[in-house]
Amino acid sequence: MESFETLLNDASLAEQGLALYRERFGTVGLFENAVYPDIPNVLAACQAAGHRLFVATSKPTVYAVQILDHFSLSPYFEAICGSELDGTRSGKTELLRWVLAEHGIDAASATMIGDRRHDITGARNNGMRAIGVTYGYGGLAELTAAGANPIVDSPGELAAALRDHRV
Repeated sequence: MESFETLLNDASLAEQGLALYRERFGTVGLFENAVYPDIPNVLAACQAAGHRLFVATSKPTVYAVQILDHFSLSPYFEAICGSELDGTRSGKTELLRWVLAEHGIDAASATMIGDRRHDITGARNNGMRAIGVTYGYGGLAELTAAGANPIVDSPGELAAALRDHRV
């Protein structure tokens, strides 16, 4: 909703825009994407190393589960956590706070991996480490400004950053 309000500068139009977006996204759009190369290998290695893996997305959980199931990624994650269709937990700070509490995770030992400033800011606001990935939708400048450290350019670099930090 926040994106539509910013884009359209009109609350009524934003509600209509969100309804139209969900109508298409919920049937077709959620599958119009692809898994980045090597991500399944990175997830498998993290899982094999005993890391607890979670998805924390601002997308509604109902869509996130369908997407991860469609791409056979769900088995890597202990939980897939997102917002609710009514907007609950749509902000990354609020969502991460909920995930940490809901799953008994110590923020100081947790790492958020994200491609946008919202991911990095949400992690920082919750006392988590934040790794930025430039192969997503955000870029180096956005991630740097948000305080991501480290910032990596590929899933292989991500795997190395996780190993080096002993996450």
